[in-house]
Amino acid sequence: MLVSPGCEAPESSGPLPADHRFSLTIGEETIRVELAVTEEERARGLMYREELPEDAGMLFVFSSPAQRHFYMKNTPLPLDIGYFTPDGILQEVYPLHPFDENTVSSRNTRVQFALEMNQRWFSENGIRRGARLDLDEVADALEQRGFSPGNYGL
Repeated sequence: MLVSPGCEAPESSGPLPADHRFSLTIGEETIRVELAVTEEERARGLMYREELPEDAGMLFVFSSPAQRHFYMKNTPLPLDIGYFTPDGILQEVYPLHPFDENTVSSRNTRVQFALEMNQRWFSENGIRRGARLDLDEVADALEQRGFSPGNYGL
């Protein structure tokens, strides 16, 4: 295909890849997140990543609320994890330490979203219990990845 200078490339068709970062608002902060939606994506998470940009992370999206359990197998980055209920409200934040295979469980049994960010990101940005994820942005990102938001309570 010949593309002349000044012409726009055609829009890509099909869903965006798993490593695409979406803008997501939490509280007053805007971050860039990858979505971990499938079982395989959630199992891999941020394993083997050597770095993570300052305001970037991974949002784990589950089809139904439950108590959640995370650990850091093969993950060299110091992270924090925030657990959110189906209405997008932050309930808990915990540190995750590199390569630590001890499980960090939510106390809340109705967690539908989990957000991993660089360690101390939540506290340094004033994101505390009660902060809200913009669920419309999550729904849009799911659609762009080729998933139906309704399957994830949105």
